[in-house]
Order: sequence, then structure tokens, then C-alpha cells
Amino acid sequence: MSACRRGGRINGEVAVTSRAHASSTARQAAGDSTGCVYGAVGRTTPDCMSMAYVSGNALVILGGPYHLIQTIYLDDVQSLDGVEIDESTGKIAVSSGSSIYVYQPYGKSEGALKWSLQWHTVVNEAKATQCTLSWGCLDEILVGSSSLRLFQIAENETLIWTRRLSRPVKLACFSPDASFIASTARYDRLVKLWRRLSYGSEDARFDHTYLAHPKTVTGVQWRKAEQQSQGVENVLFTICADYKVRIWAATEPHGLHVFQLWGDIDMLESIQPRHVMPSTRPSDRYAFIVNGHELTWAAEQIVQADRHEQNRHHSIEHLLEVAKSSPDVCVVLDNEGHMSAWGLENIGKSSRSATDIFNIAHIEDFYHFPSRGIASLEHQVQLYSFLGDQPGSTFALLLHQFDGTITWLEARIDHLFDPSPRINRLHPSSIWTGHDAPIKKMVRTVRGKAIVSRTNDNEGLVWKQSLRRQGMGLSRWSTFQASEHIHRTLLLDDGNFIVNLHHNSITLWDAQSFAARQIALCPYEIDGKPLCLIQLPELASSAKCVYLATISSAMKGIVWQIQLPATRNQKIPIRDSEPTHIESFCSFEIESGEDLAFVLPVDPAGSNSTISGFLDTFAKDIAISYTHSGTLCAWTARLNLDQRSINWLITSKIKTGIQSPSLASGSSIRKVAVVDAGRTGLTIWDSRSGQLEYDQKNDLNELIQDLDWSSTPDDQSILAVGFPHRVMILSQMRYDYLSEGAAWAPIREIYVKDSTPHPIGDSVWLGNGNLVVGAGNQLFTYSKAIVTSDDMISDLAVPVHQHSITDIFDVVAHLNGPLPAFHPQFLAQCVLAGKQVQVQKIIVQLQKTLKFYSDGDELGKFLNLSTDEFYDNQKDVDLVAKKEMQSSYAEMTDEVEPETLSEIIAASLNEHLSKIALPHLSNQEQIRLADIVECVATAEKHRRSMDNNAMRYFLFFRHHMLTKFQAPERRIAVNWREIAWAYHSESQDILVDLVSRQFQGRMLWEHARESGLFMWMTDLSALRTQFEVIARNEYSKSDEKNPINCSLYYLALKKKAVLTGLWRMATWHREQSSTQKFLSNNFQEPRWKTAALKNAYALMGRRRFEYAAAFFLLAGNLRDAVSVCTHQMKDLQLAVAVARVYEGDEGCVLRELIEGKILPQAAFEGNRWLATWAFWMLGRRDKAVRVLVSPIHTVLGTTADTSLESKSFLANDPALVVLYKQLRERTLQTLQGASMISPREEWEFVMQNARIYDRMGCDLLALDLGKF
Repeated sequence: MSACRRGGRINGEVAVTSRAHASSTARQAAGDSTGCVYGAVGRTTPDCMSMAYVSGNALVILGGPYHLIQTIYLDDVQSLDGVEIDESTGKIAVSSGSSIYVYQPYGKSEGALKWSLQWHTVVNEAKATQCTLSWGCLDEILVGSSSLRLFQIAENETLIWTRRLSRPVKLACFSPDASFIASTARYDRLVKLWRRLSYGSEDARFDHTYLAHPKTVTGVQWRKAEQQSQGVENVLFTICADYKVRIWAATEPHGLHVFQLWGDIDMLESIQPRHVMPSTRPSDRYAFIVNGHELTWAAEQIVQADRHEQNRHHSIEHLLEVAKSSPDVCVVLDNEGHMSAWGLENIGKSSRSATDIFNIAHIEDFYHFPSRGIASLEHQVQLYSFLGDQPGSTFALLLHQFDGTITWLEARIDHLFDPSPRINRLHPSSIWTGHDAPIKKMVRTVRGKAIVSRTNDNEGLVWKQSLRRQGMGLSRWSTFQASEHIHRTLLLDDGNFIVNLHHNSITLWDAQSFAARQIALCPYEIDGKPLCLIQLPELASSAKCVYLATISSAMKGIVWQIQLPATRNQKIPIRDSEPTHIESFCSFEIESGEDLAFVLPVDPAGSNSTISGFLDTFAKDIAISYTHSGTLCAWTARLNLDQRSINWLITSKIKTGIQSPSLASGSSIRKVAVVDAGRTGLTIWDSRSGQLEYDQKNDLNELIQDLDWSSTPDDQSILAVGFPHRVMILSQMRYDYLSEGAAWAPIREIYVKDSTPHPIGDSVWLGNGNLVVGAGNQLFTYSKAIVTSDDMISDLAVPVHQHSITDIFDVVAHLNGPLPAFHPQFLAQCVLAGKQVQVQKIIVQLQKTLKFYSDGDELGKFLNLSTDEFYDNQKDVDLVAKKEMQSSYAEMTDEVEPETLSEIIAASLNEHLSKIALPHLSNQEQIRLADIVECVATAEKHRRSMDNNAMRYFLFFRHHMLTKFQAPERRIAVNWREIAWAYHSESQDILVDLVSRQFQGRMLWEHARESGLFMWMTDLSALRTQFEVIARNEYSKSDEKNPINCSLYYLALKKKAVLTGLWRMATWHREQSSTQKFLSNNFQEPRWKTAALKNAYALMGRRRFEYAAAFFLLAGNLRDAVSVCTHQMKDLQLAVAVARVYEGDEGCVLRELIEGKILPQAAFEGNRWLATWAFWMLGRRDKAVRVLVSPIHTVLGTTADTSLESKSFLANDPALVVLYKQLRERTLQTLQGASMISPREEWEFVMQNARIYDRMGCDLLALDLGKF
């Protein structure tokens, strides 16, 4: 799930389970003076090791240092203060004041272990108090407060024993066999020992005695039982404020005083450091117990693991010597890293010898407790040790600091007690710490190395990245608590300083120590509500002077100058004399002219923005603004230090058409995401070009609530879209104008509902690609690692033979960046750019390379072809001449390597492609490559009889046919781009023949529409001839030969007589007699025109639209026939074809159709290919050229009534520049149209297409535009 997870702030209770141990409990009260504390060890199921802790109102259950099983939030309580696990049943009890909750496990057999509420009770107390919990036997639970209460909850809740106490209990815990209870009150020097006299669901009885101590008892722990089925020798360990660990044994089971003092260990005397530091306090002593049976078992496992080693390490020999008599071990620690381990042998014997307590090791640099820079309560520590019972398990030590932190430390048991010097005996595996209230907001630094998380109660924590054994994680760095409401927060200097914007002031905090301190404050006044806090571009990368700005809803703003102090070591105390200040630098006002919705700083995806010498649109964006009417603006700014002023510049302005957006987020590399008012629609925009790159509607039940940007080191964008219980990660993709593929695609989906029921509060990216998600009071850090075999990745262009766990940056880089020369998209774009010869070179070179290729061989992206060959036009001419001298069907020989492409070479290459998985290509891309190779070879066969435009059309039409065969659900017609190429071709005769062959000479109207035939044919005589072919084929497409199928076509050709003859032969048709008689009339007469119109309207009522259009033509009403084709049949091509066939290209109906329907549709959709075709059909060739460059609505002279589709990146096909270059000097009229385009507009058009080529991965084509 995650490489690291930050739990919420720990309330003071932790329970751990391990299947090797029986249940025992001892807890340390928060107010005691000695720092020696203990925890609870048990097991939830026979083969599941678990740990539980409470944080805020959440119960967190883990299966180890890196495995979160479940988080349970108790909504009806403010905070939890106790937790205990029953090892025999796996049940977990938690307490909140006088309320007790018990959760039982389920789903273990299904492999989905979870807990659900089983039982809840409230104990009656005179005043509020915290309860202590301990599990007994047979579903018994002991609750300690002002009374001791024993509940039996196996079936029904039963209070089987209660005893009022003189003072509220602080610690109360059952012995492993549930025959004794040890309890003590706060600041009590007596341990009350309760002996069980009877067992039963209704008659439990206890008597008690006392264990006296000289000072306050601070810790109580029973020795863990080896096996519950065997007899248990109860041993009690107590810790006292006199710094001694006492061992109590049951030496007189039937006497008045069952337990007697067996021995003690003086913790102060145990550790005598050679060099006593002046700051060392003698009270800093900690202790924990390692059970003898655990020690013996661990030693056996280590010997088994090292049985093949000839020379056993001395640390193992030492461990075996210690463990041979299975002694318990008391480990004493101090704050300076010293450790002293003592063996306890023969506990419980009536007589004790001097050797029963012996020293095992005295070690320096054992483990240094984190120095928090705070004292009193939060300096206290609870230690909790256990050993796993699986082979290879390590010793684990939980370090619970009362500032709200749990550290999971691990070590090999032989390394733990090795007397010789060692580095890093104990290494932290995981750390849990954080908030005790739900996280509201998280903010990262520019470089993403630190973040700050904030709650509604104005508490903030600073986190910094740290390297751990399991990868990069987060470490708690500093904490602050503001007295005023925090409006906005910023982190400066990699998290060393915090800036908080309040309603009337701005404050600076030093976060270099564990507890941050406010070091500067500046009051302010401003009209309107402050909307943002923006860090302005730096004057220099190492400057200590920072400038921040806020902008209000009234478009008024203030700039502050902040002088940061020099950074220092965390242990050095803060000096008040450091030159630190916040002062108002200047005020400003921005004239927006529109109703502002919000202003936001951009996410710092990329490097720091610095002030350049100029204020221009090349500067990095620092903020975005949005109006209620849907206008999106990106802003940059430059400070003038001499005049103490700031200049703002709009770098881009986009009219999105999205009214009243609910959410938006921009990145510093010109990407903006906008969420609509309903929080279900997401759009992503390129703010530099104003292009829409992504438009997606989500389920109404899932509302978008968060947007976070990141980027790869080479500035490829990544967006995290947050929903209440999941995060969708979208990656920028290469533009794909051939298959009209998406420019963004999901590459990962993170579900947090399996880990926590709390909705996500916020999320933020770290600089290394990890994603931090805040849900409730927990932080989840999700690794940047991605499994490329996941379904989301396998649907994208990731090579199938490279499925593995990889970096998210590597995946995004593969989905973007330069394409290899043999990539199908690069080859297709080369064909569109007129570089057919270079395409041949690449295909032939690929065939030569794969002939001797084997797995593991390196395959260069450019196949060892130099870029000179790509740009050398003279070599292209020579190769074409050589091609014309050779036969396409020349036999290949081993002696002569082919230099030109033929169908034989293409077949050989495709055979290799069916067997070899090429690097840099996915499975689907390799299939497309094979299709492209076949199409290029087929087109090359007809090269002598076709011009370049015909080649472009035929290659992509053939590719369309292959794609349709492989995926019938794909697009059913060729693009208007292909239609435009064929329309401007001088080889239409051969194209008509080749297209007809694709349909086996039986072309129906659906085939003609699919190929766009009647849109691009310019010879009206050939057009009508082909239309008559369609009519004949429509008539004969079925065995019954129904004249209705061809009526529209023959009547458009004005061949009523032919249609009448066909009806004469349709004797089987029930309408034959009436229709033949009706067609015999003269429809030039008004009477029969009216009759034909009535029949047309009647057919419209019966939704027989094609037949109705035929009757409109019969009545001579072309306009209504075209209207039926356009509006009812939704077949624009049929409408155009009927109009052209019926009245030619100069007819008024065709002109009305183009001007009234086609051109507005092209403007609404942003379809420049359709617009240039339409203007050329109208004879406005000047506008046909202009519309390739200028916005369609400006050429039309209308207002910009457009759709989101018209703003899509697909509307700016880079092949437009190829057609523009071809048409602009074709005629005087086109030259006149080109002259109306300003040089700046033409330059921006070329540069935009160069950027599009770059986004497509066709960098060589982008460079080629430099010769435009």
C-alpha cells in the first residue's frame, strides 16, 4: 500500500500482538517521573502479528511496520485514551473516558481481516476519569477507574465482579493465567495484588494483599507465559521512582503473601558512563524485559539460519552462552546511548544465589533517543519489546514517546547483545506520529522536500523527507500552534521557516527546532478577503530575502519583504538578536475588469522561479485567476526594488466557457485543471496555447475535492485528482492526431477506503514523486513505484516485455518525450509532412536490422540513421529516381541489399515484427507499425500514378480500413483531414479506383461516406457517374432488389425513368402498383408536386426519412430533401452529395448548406479541415487559406460561439501547416488570403505547431519547421 505511513498523534496507549506470546499488560501513566514504560503484547489470530494504537478518535490496527490493516473512527467521541488486545480471541478493547468499546475480528478465512464493533458500555463514574483495560480469560475484560469492574462479554454483557477503590486506579492488569490482578493508583507506592478465589460467570471473588515500594510505582508488567496450556509461573516486574526494577515471584502460592521480592536491579548503578555529560540527568533511565523463552527460541533460529557457516560469529557464540539456561533479560538504557543487559535466572526459587542475576553486556552507542528539545511530560518514553515467531524474525522494540510518537526499531537478537562495538544495532523501520485532529490542508515547498500539514484548530506540523530502509519517507520536523485562525500557510527555505497569513496579520515562524517559535509579526489592512499567499520570484537562488504577496477579492494586494535569519543546527538555541523582520514592501491594485472568483498560487511543479531581466510571457507563471463567467488568466510578476513596486503581467487568457467553477489548480509549467460547479467535470488546459487537453465527467456520487500538480525532472506534468475516498493520478500523454487519442490518461488509482473510513482531507506531491494523502488525522505516503503490468498501465503505450515495478517518472517519461524513428506515429507524421522517402529509409533500415536481431541486442531509436539524411532533400530526389528504375516486384537477393521499399520487403519486415518485441513500443503500437508498413508499401506500389496528396489520403484510408477490421467499434469514417488531402489531389481518378477496390467494386453509400468520396471528388461528371454506381449497388445489395433503397440516388440524378423501370420489375412489392402509377405522372405540374410533398410529409411522420427525402426531390424541392438528410438522417455527407449531384457545385442550396450549416458547425467544433474545404467549395480560396491559421470565427466575421470541443488540442493539427504551405502560393486568390495573415500571426502559428510536434514526440519535424 505505501512505503511509509504517518499515523495521527498518539494519545498514550499502544498494544502490540505477536503469536509467540500470551497476553500481559503494563502501562505507564503520563505524569510519572521515571521514563521506564511498558506495553502490551499478544496476538489477534494464530498466524497474524498485529499492533494497535489510538490517535485522536481513531483506532489504528497494523500488521507490522509497513502494513496498515484498518483504521476505525469513533465519531461519537472526541478522543480515545486506551487500547488492549485479547490474544486468545483477537478482540480489541478501547476506552474513551468512561466509555468502553470492544471490536471483534472477521474475514480472516477470506484473507481480508477486519474488525467490527461487538460491545459497548459506559461505566458509571461520579466524575470524568480515564479507564485502564486488561483482558482476562474466556472473554473477560477488566476495567479500572475509581472501581475495578470485571465484565464477561462472551454472549451477553455481565458484570461478574466489582470493587470500589479509595483512589482511582492508574494501572491494572491481569496475570497471564488470569489468577492475579496487579493494580496501583497514581503516585501510589503500593501495588495492590488481587488473588482470584473463584471462577464463574456470576460468582467471581478476589482477595488482595500489598507489595510495598519505597517510592511511587511507575510501571507494572507480568512475565509473558510460554504457553497458556501449561502451568504458568507468575512473575511480576515493577518499576519504582527510586530507579529500581523489582522482580516479584510467587514463592508461597498458598500463603498470605503469595508474592515475595526475589531481586532487584538498580538502573542508576547499572549504567556508569565513562564520560558523564553535564546535561545528563540521572533520572533518564529506561528499561524493558526480554523473556527467556523468546531469547532461547531466537537463538535456535539464528543457529539454524547460520548452520552452513564454518566459522560462527562471536556474537552468536555469546548469545548461545547467554541463552542456554533461558534467562529473562532486563535491558536498561539511558539518553546517552548506553545499554546494560542483565540476565535473571531461576526466578521463583525459594533461595537465590548471587549468580542468578548476572551481567550480559554493557554497550555504548546502543541507541540515542531523539532529542526533542522539550521536557516534562513529553520527555517520557514507553518501551515495548517482542520477537516474532517466524523464521528470520527480528527483535522489535517499540519506542513510544509521550509527545505523540511511536518508533518501530528492529535488530538481530545476536547483534543486540554483542559486546563488541557495532554501528546501528537498532535501526528504525517505521515511525508513527502526527495530528490528533483531522487534517485540513497540506502545503509543500517548491522543491518538495518538506510539507506542512494543518488542522482546523490551527495546529501545524512540518514534515521532511528522510531515507529509510523501505525507501524515502517522512519525518516529523517541527510543530506549531497559532493563537489566531490561519488563513494561508507557506513553507520557506526547505521547511526551516513557516509563514502564516491571518485575518489581520502575517507571522513568521522558525521551524528549525522541534517546537517552532514565532519570530516576527506584521499587521496589515486590505479591502476584501485575502484569497491567496504567493511567493514571488526570487532575486537570486540563495537569497535570504523573500517577497510574498496576497491578493484580495477586491483585486487589491500587498507585498511583504521577509528577511530570514541564517539557518542553524537544530540543537543551537534561537537567538533573539538575529536580523529577522517582516515589513510591508508595497501595495498594488490589479485591474481585472471582470467578476473575480478566486486567485490561486500555482503548484510549484519544477524548479524555483527567479526574476529575469524582462517581464514577458516567457516568465514562469506564479498565479492563476478565474472569473465567474469562465475566463482563466495566468499571471507572472516582477519586483522593482528601486521604486518599491511590483508589475503584474497576464501571460495567457482563456475563455473556457465553464461557469462558476468550484475548484482550479495551476502549475508553474503552464498547465491548469478546472472543476465545474457540480464538482463532477474536470478539464485540463495548456495555458500557453489555450488548448483543452482533457475533458471528463465523473459519477455524480463522486465529487472532485482536490487537485495537485507534480512534474518529472524534464517537466512532464502529472496531476493527482482527489475524491472523497480515492485519488486518481493522471499522466500527460503525447498528442495523437491520427487515432485522436487522449492527451491525458490515468496511470494509477489509490484507494484509501480499505485503510480508513475517513474521507480524504488533502493531498500533496513530494519532490521525489511520492504522494502524501491526508485522511482524518493520518498521513499516507504512497511510493512512486508503479507496477507496469497493472491494468491501467497495460492499456497505455508501455512495452509489454518490460513489465516490472518502475518509477512513476520513468512511466511518464516513456509516455512522453521523443519517439523512436520506427514509431508508427512518427512515420505517419513524416508521411503527412511529405517525407515519404525518409519513411522508406526508416522501414528498409528496420528490416535490415531485424534480419539479424536477437533478444538483448541494442536497437537504437534512429536505427543508426543520421539526422543529415533526414533533412537532405537531394538524397531524397536521388532515391526517388532510383525507385522509378526498379520494379516493385523485383526479387530480393542476399547479394544486393534493397534500398527502396517494396511489398516483399514489407512482408518480410512484418514477419519479423510478429516474432520480435521491439523496445520502446507497446504491443498495440507494434501492431500499428505493421499496419503502417503495409500501407506505405501498398501506396508506394502506386507511387508513379499518384501525387503526394493522393499518397497521404490513400495511406491513411488504407490504415483506417485495417483499423476498422481489427476494431470494428472504432471511427466509421475517415477524418476531414484525409478528405482535404484527396480534395486537393490531382490524381483523383486512381484514388476512386483504389477506394472502390477496397470494397470489392461493390461500393454502397455507407462505403462512400466512410471514404468521404463525394466530398473530395471535384469532377462533377465523374461524381455523377460514381453516384449512379452507388444507386445501382444500393438497388442490388439485397436479393429482393428493393427500388426504395435506390430511390433517393436516382431522383438526385434526375433519372426518374430508370426508377420507374425498377418499380415495374418489383412485382413482389406490395407498393409496386401504386408507386409505379404515381411515378408515371408529370411532376412539373403543381398538382403532382403537391401530391409528392404530401407523400414526403407522410413518410416523415412514419420516420422513413430517406424515402421522404426522395419524394421531396420528386417534387423538385431540393432544399427540403437536403434538410432531411442533414437534420433527421444526421448525414451531412449525403446532404452535400445530393446537392452536388442535383444542381452542381454552384447551386444555391449547396451554398446555403455550406454557409448555414457546415461553416457554423466547423466554427463550433473548431474543425479547420472542414472549414477550409467549405470555403474552397464556395470559391473563397483566400478564406480557405486564412482559416488554416486564424480562428474560424474571425474569418467568418461572427462572435466566438464555440464548444469545449473547439478548444481541444485536436483542433490544431500540425498537418495544417503542411496544407497551408502548399496552398498559400497556389493561386493569386490564395496568395491574397495569405497576405491578410500578419507575420506575427504566421510566426505564432508555426511556433505553436513546432510545440505540438514536440508534444507528439516528433522533435525532428519540429526542427524542420525552422525552414518554413
